[in-house]
Amino acid sequence: MELTFTKMQGLGNDFVVIDGINQQFSLSKVQIQQLGDRHYGIGFDQLLLIEKSDDSTADIIYRIFNANGSEVAQCGNGARCIAKYAFDHQLVTSHFIKAKTLKGLLELKIEENGLVTVNMGKPDFHPENIPLQAMFNAEYWAEEIPPSIAPAGKIRFQALSIGNPHAIIWCEQQAQYDIPKIGEFLNQHSMFPEGVNVSFVTVIDPFHINLKVYERGAGETLACGSAACAAVVAGIHAEKLQEEVIVSQAGGDLTISWAGNNQAVYMSGAAEYVFEGKITL
Repeated sequence: MELTFTKMQGLGNDFVVIDGINQQFSLSKVQIQQLGDRHYGIGFDQLLLIEKSDDSTADIIYRIFNANGSEVAQCGNGARCIAKYAFDHQLVTSHFIKAKTLKGLLELKIEENGLVTVNMGKPDFHPENIPLQAMFNAEYWAEEIPPSIAPAGKIRFQALSIGNPHAIIWCEQQAQYDIPKIGEFLNQHSMFPEGVNVSFVTVIDPFHINLKVYERGAGETLACGSAACAAVVAGIHAEKLQEEVIVSQAGGDLTISWAGNNQAVYMSGAAEYVFEGKITL
């Protein structure tokens, strides 16, 4: 089986985009893992698949697979790449695009300056919807951590869903935290039955934060769009941040806006091509 693919990136979060409308194929979990291998395959944080929409509510179907082969519901940086790819390859005709995902409809807009704005939907703090196995709603949760992972012996975090689960840890110095170990610990914990994206956030000022992320199924990445949204929502909810915030990550900056209450979260940033190619599986 030969596949045509496009490598794209958003803030260093790298993707393999595959057009499933103009080519027919079926990928197993093992084949996705092979494609994601950075030594023997193409390599990516996520594989993004575009399929033909089966109803009139969406222009395209947008599916997301981690490098370990697991399918997930949300990827903000990937959504920007999907929007740019679909428009440039004439899979859609409008700058306004509706993409169906596992968790609902995403609204995407290609701006005149080339940036892409994504309506990421409404955040959800209810534990059963994150999902987080907790007995009550709370602003923060705390969990005992082995001293070998966190010297303080306890980690305190906020939890919410932006179409996928997020744990947000506020810290004055990110270097004090062993991000891969804490990320892996929380991902394997029974309180997160579907795993979790773990964010380590430092506030620069109420309009600007710095973010490092451990993504479930991918590990520590240069950037994560949904985590940027979750961090800003958590910060506004806790009265740490204002309604529009610049989120700086190792791969670059995103602008996140949230008006609070029952409003949607908006994310704006770049999406860029890296290369195109064909691979035989």
